Amino acid sequence: MPTSRRSFLRVAAVSGTYVSFPLHFRPLLAAESLQAKLAADPLRPQFHLLPVKNWMNDPNGPIFWKGRYHMFFQYNPHAAVWGDMHWAHAVSDDMMHWRHLPIALAPTPGWDDADGCFTGSAVDNHGTATILYTGVKSVPAECATLRDAINNFREVQCLATSTDPQLRTWMKWKQPVIEPPDEPKLTGFRDPFLLRHGNEWLLGVASGHFKKGGCVLLYRSKDLRTWEYLHELASGRWSEKESKNPVDSGEMWECPDFFPLGNKHVLLYSTAGQVIWETGELDPKELKFHSERRGILDHGAYYAQKTQLDAQGNRILWGWIPEKRPDSELIAAGWAGCMALPRVLSLSSAGDLEMTVAGEARSLRGKVLSPARQHTEPRSNSLYGARFDDLRVELICRVLSTPFTLVLEDRAGPWWSVSVKPHDSALTLTVNGSTIEIPSKPKAQHTFHLFLDGSVAELIVDRRHAITSRIYRQPDGPLRIKPNGEDLLSLVSLDAWELRPISPDRLTT
Repeated sequence: MPTSRRSFLRVAAVSGTYVSFPLHFRPLLAAESLQAKLAADPLRPQFHLLPVKNWMNDPNGPIFWKGRYHMFFQYNPHAAVWGDMHWAHAVSDDMMHWRHLPIALAPTPGWDDADGCFTGSAVDNHGTATILYTGVKSVPAECATLRDAINNFREVQCLATSTDPQLRTWMKWKQPVIEPPDEPKLTGFRDPFLLRHGNEWLLGVASGHFKKGGCVLLYRSKDLRTWEYLHELASGRWSEKESKNPVDSGEMWECPDFFPLGNKHVLLYSTAGQVIWETGELDPKELKFHSERRGILDHGAYYAQKTQLDAQGNRILWGWIPEKRPDSELIAAGWAGCMALPRVLSLSSAGDLEMTVAGEARSLRGKVLSPARQHTEPRSNSLYGARFDDLRVELICRVLSTPFTLVLEDRAGPWWSVSVKPHDSALTLTVNGSTIEIPSKPKAQHTFHLFLDGSVAELIVDRRHAITSRIYRQPDGPLRIKPNGEDLLSLVSLDAWELRPISPDRLTT
């Protein structure tokens, strides 16, 4: 069963593992053993952001601050499964090469975040870095806002500030700045986003109503400390499927984000295992969002999205790539989860959300594996001579017509594949067995942009359709592109690069 944000296991330590050594050596030996295992794990990504060890999930408060990119994320410092949520912290000059800093936020015993510092946002408030995050504390079920058959937490919105130029140290306010509504059918109250609107701040909180649907509750403030509730910014419908976890049934939204893009506004939220995007208009007076277009952000292993502005003012999308293997395997591996590559968001002429991997990723390119770009002899088998000895590859394939299939295989057979076939008035896109429908593009090219990194495969098709896959079968020998004779006629170009790792030992970034 896939591991979710809160499928939390309590892991008991097994004593006596290093009985031949003095007690004070045991933690050091255990750490060295884990480091050696992680450094040798072929499934562990080498150019995606992830902690040195243990569990990570949601991106939190990404911010460009004083010339550097700061990423915070949900982190369990004690185990490779969900629990005891802290805010880990990493810094980068280019959103690709990261350096870990000390933990930014940790639960404080006795406070309203005693059982976890959950997801939130970071902003520049007149020169002061400020975080709004969800604090949780265990309470009786009748007092909880988060009841998912595992935990009974009361969720409040908390504030922290930093005057440190490197954002290494943070000062938390003891009292919450927003308490949850007194609503017995509330299904959650977490994951705040922040948006500047004139001389005020707007804050949206993920929520929902039992057997009604998820929603975003909208607040406003002039100082980030005193908040006034307005109304629901947007809401959805319940799936009418019973579930102990309201997120699974659509009765609760998680991790909303809301921002202007082009001449529209974009709303993102996670629910029922998917990330949904909607584009439309924000009424500037009523502060109500009117949705016009809608779709799925990524059809694969992708959740808990968060955005920021980069140094050039581009809207950058981040997301958590969760695991798709049991907790027992995560514990054995010693790590779980990673951050997706940064994607630049834009709008199509029709108002659909589009994305491309940030251009900074080109700095990772090393040896060219397929040098030919435009091919005058489409049947030439030399196009398929690329050999992928390590799972660090970027591949761009352009085709002119469908059907088309691209397969990466090893000695044991297919390892990853993508195919696109006509189906009625649309096209069927299949990636490693997962199938979606996409609009047809008569007499137009289709572009497949793939990043392989250990057990992670991020694919974006035509800037519009993303499918992130997890693959836990270690390749049997190098990967090669399997030639399919008929498909060669459709191929316009194929480019592939070996990508450089951002760490020499898979341990630090």
